[in-house]
Amino acid sequence: MKRPLRVLFIALAIAYVAVCANLYFSQRSLIYFPTPGFANDPATTITLPIANERVFVSTRPVDGPRALIYFGGNAEDVSRSLPSLSESFPDHAIYLLHYRGYGGSSGSPSEEALFSDALALFDEVRSKHPDSNVIGRRLGSGVAVYVASLRPVARLVLVTPFDSMQEIAALQYPYFPVRWLLLDKFESWRYAPRVTAPTLILAAEHDEIVPRANTELLQSRFKSGLTSMHVLAGTGHNTISSSREYMPLLKGSP
Repeated sequence: MKRPLRVLFIALAIAYVAVCANLYFSQRSLIYFPTPGFANDPATTITLPIANERVFVSTRPVDGPRALIYFGGNAEDVSRSLPSLSESFPDHAIYLLHYRGYGGSSGSPSEEALFSDALALFDEVRSKHPDSNVIGRRLGSGVAVYVASLRPVARLVLVTPFDSMQEIAALQYPYFPVRWLLLDKFESWRYAPRVTAPTLILAAEHDEIVPRANTELLQSRFKSGLTSMHVLAGTGHNTISSSREYMPLLKGSP
């Protein structure tokens, strides 16, 4: 190899490694986009009993056996969903988790933190409401599948879910070794076989983030006969909840 070509090759290799290093060290800022506050009345907010952290949960208390736990997307103020969920589920107590770093919760978001906080919330809720349903949207679908794989969820709803964050990231960064770099993989395909709750999957017809193939692959990992999937016409990844079908499907049975 002639010297100029060797120098060019070395320079390109160094630049490539530098970009990989930048992706590795900044990856969580590319996954999580924390919302600084929340929209609902602080009087309807509780704090999870987690050591050394202050994790908030927006709530609508209702006495009785039924509860609905909601895990939102990576840039979502979950409290904005409280009015519509409260209206649609009048006989359910509502609980919406503000991930660490979101909505005033302390700490920084990570897969491990989200998973542990979600389990703590489910355990707290189920001690009061034995019939606890779980909804997970976008990033929250990964949290919801994990919880349902370890806890007796009554019903599971997944909105625009993916099989794993790793696969989605690999599509976004096809020229980089994402599988080696990624820390928070949210491998729902790994946990889905352990889920025993009836599961509804809602997919957007024109999802620009999660390809249908990834959602279908996730569905194939659940036990046979456990899931149903509905594709909402004319919707995208962030607009699926605007469909007239969206809320009736959330309320219905899979």
